[in-house]
Amino acid sequence: MLNTAPHLQACDDFYEALIAAHQGLSAAESHAMNARLVLLLANHIGDQATLQHALLLARGAADH
Repeated sequence: MLNTAPHLQACDDFYEALIAAHQGLSAAESHAMNARLVLLLANHIGDQATLQHALLLARGAADH
């Protein structure tokens, strides 16, 4: 099951790193980077049911 409770350590630091990673990229490059990041993290998670649940939550089509 997808953990939706706050779990990210140093979330402000991660947010700053994420924003910095996008600096200097065009909109298309930024979208491509986001897609690669999603695929890398999905591969790390690996569980199809968890990923399906995340997709539903991200679309606003499911409750936590």
